[in-house]
Amino acid sequence: MAQARDDRTESRAAAAGDRLRALQVLSEATSSLPGDAGVEAWLGRFLATMVRLAGAAAGAVRVVTGDGQHLKLVASVGLPPEAAAREKLMPVDCGACGIAVREAQVRQAPAGAACAGVTSVAWFGGFPSMVVVPLVHQGRVLGAYNLFLRDERALPEDIALLYRSIGEHLGMALENARLARENLRMTVMNERQMMAAEIHDSLAQTLAYMKMRTALLLDALRSPDGERALKYAGDLQGALGEAYADLRELLAQFRSRMDPLGLVHALRGIAAGFEDRTGVALAFENRLADLNLSVDEEANVFHILQEALANIGRHSGATHSRLVLEERGGEYVFTVEDDGVGFFTMGGDQAGLRHHLGVNIMRERAQRLAGRIEISNLPRRGARVRLTLPAEPAARSPAP
Repeated sequence: MAQARDDRTESRAAAAGDRLRALQVLSEATSSLPGDAGVEAWLGRFLATMVRLAGAAAGAVRVVTGDGQHLKLVASVGLPPEAAAREKLMPVDCGACGIAVREAQVRQAPAGAACAGVTSVAWFGGFPSMVVVPLVHQGRVLGAYNLFLRDERALPEDIALLYRSIGEHLGMALENARLARENLRMTVMNERQMMAAEIHDSLAQTLAYMKMRTALLLDALRSPDGERALKYAGDLQGALGEAYADLRELLAQFRSRMDPLGLVHALRGIAAGFEDRTGVALAFENRLADLNLSVDEEANVFHILQEALANIGRHSGATHSRLVLEERGGEYVFTVEDDGVGFFTMGGDQAGLRHHLGVNIMRERAQRLAGRIEISNLPRRGARVRLTLPAEPAARSPAP
């Protein structure tokens, strides 16, 4: 009887130890979720902790491949090289792992014979039990941890629940990494589209004009009309100078990415060299006591204002301009003004302006901030571009 009491006490102590270790794993998982796309390497670093705190002899972590048909091994602890090589890519429905993935549930199952039979690696026969912890996000399995145990003790229900919670947190990390990769792809695509629009609005149009003038120049050279040939040669020289100036401006823009010190610092840097690049004096007025924007929001505002300033340098014919940052009525207001020929004179009527690629890009960026772009001519002379967006972060959800 005394021996039975000792066995029960030992069993309860072991269960308490398992719970404590599982809680430690959960604590580490919730306190160190990665914020970037390096989540697979992070899962690998976390595997050693998972194996140690679970009391396992070996372990592996796998993620579901893009086709949804396989589990890819991203890290292992304690697996010999031949086992890791055979386990590199396994069918998603293989054995106990497949059942756990299909049911999205923590599962304990015999490991040795089944895994040894599938992989033809005898090493697996030394483990009578395996725990599979699926990495789940909103009911969808994104990966799994395999923990190979040298004993056959049953997994208590409360421990299984803790492992499930761990799997949900790690699944959330995998999903965040996927979203980060998608956002990065979208950012790259948007930047490429912006570059294409910039080149179309400047270099492409100038080069098309030069091509037409070259044909006229060739015709004039074949005729005795030297006066006409000189005119077309002068036109080409002027267009070439304009193309060169546009190219320098584009290069300056593409180099002017967001400053790590933030939006205000980046805009101040643009203002400092604006007159040297464009010949237009730029007054920068920051009337904001505080600017509460996320990094992505700052980047969108920066590109909108950069485009507005580039239009001044390229098209306005202005001598003076100003950039004003302020807060009015619960909104951030960013205003770019110049004393040039006016926007509609530059771009045609209002309908034509709506189809201007640079303006469309500005408006698309503003919509991401639940903001709006207003473009107008000033009463006497010049143009104004104004970006307005909510100062309250909760109100800056993307416009539907």
